[in-house]
Amino acid sequence: MAEAITFGCRLNIAESETMRALAARAGFADALIVNTCAVTGEAEAQARQAIRRAARENPGRPILVTGCAAQIAPEAWAALPGVARVIGNGRKLDPAAWAAPVAPISRDMPMGVAAGGGTRAFLAVQQGCDHSCTFCIIPQGRGPARAMPVAEAVSAARDLAARHAEIVLTGVDLASHPELTALIRAILREVPELPRLRLSSLDPAMLGEDFWRLFAEEERLMPHLHLSAQHGHDLILKRMKRRHSRADLLQLSTRARALRPDVALGADLIAGFPTETEEQLCAMVDLVAEARLAFLHVFPYSARAGTPAARMPQLPMPLRRERAARLRQAGEAERGRFLASRLGMLEEVLMEGDGQGHTRHFAPVKLPGAARGQLLRARILSVMDGKLIGEAA
Repeated sequence: MAEAITFGCRLNIAESETMRALAARAGFADALIVNTCAVTGEAEAQARQAIRRAARENPGRPILVTGCAAQIAPEAWAALPGVARVIGNGRKLDPAAWAAPVAPISRDMPMGVAAGGGTRAFLAVQQGCDHSCTFCIIPQGRGPARAMPVAEAVSAARDLAARHAEIVLTGVDLASHPELTALIRAILREVPELPRLRLSSLDPAMLGEDFWRLFAEEERLMPHLHLSAQHGHDLILKRMKRRHSRADLLQLSTRARALRPDVALGADLIAGFPTETEEQLCAMVDLVAEARLAFLHVFPYSARAGTPAARMPQLPMPLRRERAARLRQAGEAERGRFLASRLGMLEEVLMEGDGQGHTRHFAPVKLPGAARGQLLRARILSVMDGKLIGEAA
């Protein structure tokens, strides 16, 4: 079967597994699929390097390129050495599209079912985005928002649950799914054999009362929320054209803990956005501790051509990287506090190989001797190198 190199989000990870089979059926059994990301310039550079390296090391092997970066600039990717075809992002899960050129993405395009391999499956129930955040190029790569119907999602989850102990619902803008709460309830009701259901990144502005009732009631919905927060200062959030405020993030943190006191919170955060001052950066650093954001994805701001933020006054890249490092340091401190709070606790751990796995909070655990795919109870003995150390209970 074809090999895949994946850059970017969980949605890309899920799609790569499906594309490997599609490539084989289309006559590319020995191909290399490069699934690109356009969130940052660094992600694009890494993908280009991977393509050039693959072309050098295995001349003649067909390279198939897809993903957000390839959708936005197909000609540039097609010109790289060894690239046999560029497949449009909106059609990459459509078997018929593997012989077709890149085309614009529309709302009526089929989403397809995307599932990852291994112990954890990724189910894409939403695609695209209708928002226009000033820093983001992804709507150009993923197209308009569209959602998987509830019945289709339940059927896909039932199939995945036969082979996986955990399913992660994912999407470009997952919280914008118009029936997200009903979909989650339906999966938990109709697939009772599924032990764990997890959500990928959520827009804080889109979580309504129905969601919070669900979060409080459903034990199999993991106590782990990852927020598309992006910043912690109101002026920068406004310039980003986000739909929430700093106060909203703090209120969300308080509410989540009132409903499930052991909840783990994470967030995507951007350091060095255009015009960001030292004071505004400090406000974001302070937010990490105030909201107790234990699991961060931190990005130094990367200007994307064609976005409004790329036309704003830019900070020097070394300053962006330095601020991102400070933000990661704050995140590591908060992560350490959260991990320390689990000492002595009994945790359910999904084992993923090499004696390592993740708890319900998505905290990493070392548990020597446990087999891949097992759901085990473990008592947490210590914390080492950012991971929990446990023993079978």
